[in-house]
Amino acid sequence: MDAKTVAHHWEGNAEAWTLYSRAGYDRYRDALNTPAFLEMLPPVSGLTGLDLGCGEGTNTRRVAELGAAMTGLDIAPTFLRHAREAEDADPRGIDYVLGDGLTLPVPDHAFDFVTAFMSMMDMADQPTVLKEVARVLKPGGFLQFSILHPCFVPPKRRNVRDERGEAVAVEVADYFDETEGRIERWLFSAIPAEERAGVTPFSIPRFHRTLSSWVSMIVGAGLAIEALGEPMASEELAAAEPVVADTRIAPIFLHVRARRP
Repeated sequence: MDAKTVAHHWEGNAEAWTLYSRAGYDRYRDALNTPAFLEMLPPVSGLTGLDLGCGEGTNTRRVAELGAAMTGLDIAPTFLRHAREAEDADPRGIDYVLGDGLTLPVPDHAFDFVTAFMSMMDMADQPTVLKEVARVLKPGGFLQFSILHPCFVPPKRRNVRDERGEAVAVEVADYFDETEGRIERWLFSAIPAEERAGVTPFSIPRFHRTLSSWVSMIVGAGLAIEALGEPMASEELAAAEPVVADTRIAPIFLHVRARRP
């Protein structure tokens, strides 16, 4: 699957994704994944940053609130329209650009850092994307990205639950099946049942890679891995947000920070 086809799928998702994520139904993002990502992020105040695969801009705005001068890039025009509307209504100094990670429309050494929140596992030709990221980073700059954990969320994954419905184990399969744009269809689990009935599931092209493939691609782009994160819900968070409780059994997300020497 090429980037043009990926863009078609995400443009089709963008309107409903924006509506339901901004309504608070992406609980994994809001309750666990984004807070953990920001906690791992080095200080960015006064730095220039690129948010790769920025979607409707919620996480881009979170990074901008930390004092960074941000540019958001996405492949879907509808996402960018919503992001720009939010910027117009409540400015954070963010510039939004249409494009994909294969040919970033910026000069060499343009940014101090690049973020990618849950976008890189949905991009075609990830080795080229990583090389482009390295190209636009200043010497000493860093990339921090989050993805579905390749070890615990391969193409097939199922929570094993006890008689009370609580997750007690995770069943995984097809870890070595490095998919090239396999379409996964789902909705945010927190969307109320009465609303879900009339909503078309998201159509997500996924490019699964093994952990060793991710390491090889990062190193092959000339970046040095310096930090990893595997967010786990605390007991208090799991009680308050039961949807994320399964991350206490095995991680769902992997956070990676890599630096250009």
